[in-house]
Amino acid sequence: MRSSVTAGSGGRIELVDLSKRYGSGEPPAVDHISIDIEPGEFITLLGPSGSGKTTTLNMIVGFTEPTSGAIRLNGQDISRLPPHRRDFGMVFQNYALFPHLTVAQNVAFPLRERKVSKVETDRRVGEALALVDLAGMEKRRPHELSGGQQQRVALARAVVFSPSVLLLDEPLSALDRKLRQSLQREVKRLHRELKLTFVFVTHDQDEAMTLSDRIAIFDHGRIDAIGTPAELYHRPATQFAARFLGESNVFAGEHRTDDVYEWRDRKWTVGGERRVGGNRVLIVRPERTALALDERSVPAGANGADAVVTDVSFYGTYYRVELTYGDGSVGSAALPVGTPATVSPGTKVIAYWRPEDQVLVAE
Repeated sequence: MRSSVTAGSGGRIELVDLSKRYGSGEPPAVDHISIDIEPGEFITLLGPSGSGKTTTLNMIVGFTEPTSGAIRLNGQDISRLPPHRRDFGMVFQNYALFPHLTVAQNVAFPLRERKVSKVETDRRVGEALALVDLAGMEKRRPHELSGGQQQRVALARAVVFSPSVLLLDEPLSALDRKLRQSLQREVKRLHRELKLTFVFVTHDQDEAMTLSDRIAIFDHGRIDAIGTPAELYHRPATQFAARFLGESNVFAGEHRTDDVYEWRDRKWTVGGERRVGGNRVLIVRPERTALALDERSVPAGANGADAVVTDVSFYGTYYRVELTYGDGSVGSAALPVGTPATVSPGTKVIAYWRPEDQVLVAE
């Protein structure tokens, strides 16, 4: 028999033409966005500071009232409901634990607010703490816990009452890298076990890629792109999405014909792309980029660009080679350890790639 903590089912969230303005003369913080979040989905709102992702989360939870548009939960409009009536779980960046309460009392707080019996509360608190690997720490207070343990308490408190939606506002950003990676695995496991709808806000691209079923990339209050991590990384629709989600080599040239893209004095094969004209740039990811010391070493059929190596860094399984191209733009190549060609700063190289590993996006 499944525990009550893991017995919930995810809610469907619909954001319909949602906007938020804080003043008549100010640009919108959120500008007519629409997202359909499936039950049980893990979706991440990703973007730089001021892009609108946190304002969107605050409208979903009810802390901020929309200027226009609608928020629906399982088909019902909840746009004007106060937060406590939406019954969502919430995890904050600063944990928001009560310092004078024990771990068990902190986790029990949502149940006491809902008038759950003491016997049932004790049972659910025990299950929730076991779920986040904190069994045996019921009597400790927050100051006696590490940052990672405090965040686990916050997670247990957010799920103890079996909400249908869990909202997480940069919950791991205050942790060091190793602990953050460990908690990322915990969050992913919780999502898999609980089967709730997770709406996660972060500015960390790696975190978004690791955790999400889908990512919505925000820019200036709008959704620039939305899709699975693989879709957004390998086939970005815009230059902003390509640059923000991972590193990119960006070549500003001209798409002359169906089969040719011109960059400086080079004519590159455009494989599979049939969108001529408009302001377009060609994108290649670093791990798809190889280096040759002369033109004779470039494989037949590959596209290539002249570059100079400006830096080489070792990352354990690969070398990151920073490049400056002939037009002054900066890019990089990720070369596996053991790559035959040895390069150092100042080396002139040809960066090359297969046509099927590039993508044309809107400028």
